[in-house]
Amino acid sequence: MTDSCSPPHLLLVYPSTHKLGWAKYFQLPSLSLKQVAAATPVTWHVTLADELHDSVPFDGEFTLVGITAMTHQASRAYEIADAFRERGVPVVMGGIHPTVLPEEALTHADAVVIGEAEPVWETLLDDLLHGKLQSIYRAPLPTGDLLSVPWGRREIFAGKRYLTTQTLQASRGCPYDCPFCIVTPYFGSSFRYREPADIAAEIQSFDNKLTVFLDDNILGDPGRAKPILERMKGLGIRWGGQANLRFAEDPELVRLVADSGCIGIFVGIESVTGLHANHPKTANGSSQADLIKRIRDAGIVLEASIIFGFDDHDESIFEKTLRFLEETTPSLPTFHLLTPYPGTSLFKQFDEEGRLLHKDWKRYNHSEVVFRPRLMTAERLYRGWLEARKEAYSWSAIFSRIKANPRGLFTNLAYNILRKGPNDKLGKENS
Repeated sequence: MTDSCSPPHLLLVYPSTHKLGWAKYFQLPSLSLKQVAAATPVTWHVTLADELHDSVPFDGEFTLVGITAMTHQASRAYEIADAFRERGVPVVMGGIHPTVLPEEALTHADAVVIGEAEPVWETLLDDLLHGKLQSIYRAPLPTGDLLSVPWGRREIFAGKRYLTTQTLQASRGCPYDCPFCIVTPYFGSSFRYREPADIAAEIQSFDNKLTVFLDDNILGDPGRAKPILERMKGLGIRWGGQANLRFAEDPELVRLVADSGCIGIFVGIESVTGLHANHPKTANGSSQADLIKRIRDAGIVLEASIIFGFDDHDESIFEKTLRFLEETTPSLPTFHLLTPYPGTSLFKQFDEEGRLLHKDWKRYNHSEVVFRPRLMTAERLYRGWLEARKEAYSWSAIFSRIKANPRGLFTNLAYNILRKGPNDKLGKENS
């Protein structure tokens, strides 16, 4: 602990479950911890330990340790929390996993923040300094459609190399309620946007051109997204983000996304068949292939996210997906194994049906099968995922995608080569 004459010292910890090697330099910093730092009074000294880059300073003198955790990070987060509490340092935990399983988290922490940290953080710190820390700090459920948050404190990332520290959110929440996604429950089924002027002002405070929006669906409400994009048009930035493929139903919105400086967008295709297909035919009759081509033709790198393991997936899903990718040629594909996260309706369903193989949270990582599939074995699902990754990142598949995406050829090639390495490595490790 710090002595009474020193300013209080907050350590924020981002747990890591594995070492990334050189790939850590292409990661993005924790948005949640940047926002917690921004909500911390200036009278506090704030230090960040990101385990992708740092060792956790267990022997440091801290007034409080704050740890964020997604489900796959929970086990490591608990180890870190236990170590600090053994030394008498109070620990508060927050993030998605402690929010949905607060009682579990409280066996490793002195306090848990449920929901968004900003509304309750200053109260928590004041309670701590006055010796009346509560065990639960529950943020009020968001109301309305306006998001107001402090600008992130990027100085806490000094000395660490990331792809960029110029990250922000324009919105929180999502208009969709997918059964495998925790976003909508976590944000109280709300979908809020910041004021366009506030977003533009924060971007103008950045030093470099590259900016990444960490929204779950930045284009989910086109009517509210367009004024933001209009303000970004003259700022000379290059940005990336995440959205639903349906934004491409509006050609004007696609043009505006490109004109605002977007160089890449991550979209959830999810499945190429069945109930979980991401709207194979849209309201105006466009197919997924039409929408992908529209985005590509605008010069935007399109990363298509695919999930294997839905209940209508049998062994044919891998071949169907690979042929779909050949026909639609997004800039690059990303493959995930369906993961039933705690707090989602999918987790509840699988738990009630007795289909969860275990609750070893560190293995809830999109790269291991943690449930019993309905139409194939867990082993076949895993093997099919590996085989699909290997084929999608063969040189012939990469060059086919590059040929279909002539605009931004170098960027497309660079991204595909970066993704090829991890896919090749995983295949060799499991051969």
